[in-house]
Amino acid sequence: MDIEKTNIDSLAVILPQVFFDSRGVFFESFNLNKFSTLINIKVDFVQDNHSISELGVLRGLHYQSKHAQGKLVRVTKGIAFDVVVDIRKNSKTFAQWFGIELSEYNFKQLWIPPGFAHGFLSLSNQVEFLYKTTDYRYAEYEKSIVWNDSDLNINWPLNRLPNNMNPILSDKDAQAPNFCEVEAFHES
Repeated sequence: MDIEKTNIDSLAVILPQVFFDSRGVFFESFNLNKFSTLINIKVDFVQDNHSISELGVLRGLHYQSKHAQGKLVRVTKGIAFDVVVDIRKNSKTFAQWFGIELSEYNFKQLWIPPGFAHGFLSLSNQVEFLYKTTDYRYAEYEKSIVWNDSDLNINWPLNRLPNNMNPILSDKDAQAPNFCEVEAFHES
């Protein structure tokens, strides 16, 4: 397991050691001791989430205004473009975004510390997305930022969707507020 730093403080790409042979593939997807050493903090994951999305589904940008969740995310089937936005008010990278392709082929994982909004775009016929979280889901604190906010200017790879397809959004995500309208940000 190795780590690749990003341009946003505390956000990291996790690269597991992958073994290939004639039988297939083996890798250790999570090891608490190695992970804690890599990110240099103690993490307690309390919940695992699993979503399945069809081609063109865009989920996010989601966060909890209280009980902010750290997340370790990965794709086990398909290809997704994963995006996080730093919403830590006191961070030097506040309002900056980071995007990465996660897939069943590259085995990359993304460590997202508490204080980020998170979303992804499904770029294959089906995407299975797994994430471990450091806090539980609290529906009453769930918030969203609109995916195509002009201030954030996220470069979603929409050109990789077929036939000028528009992203498929939930009603909640389609009606999410702009970044400048969001009331509650995470205190860093």
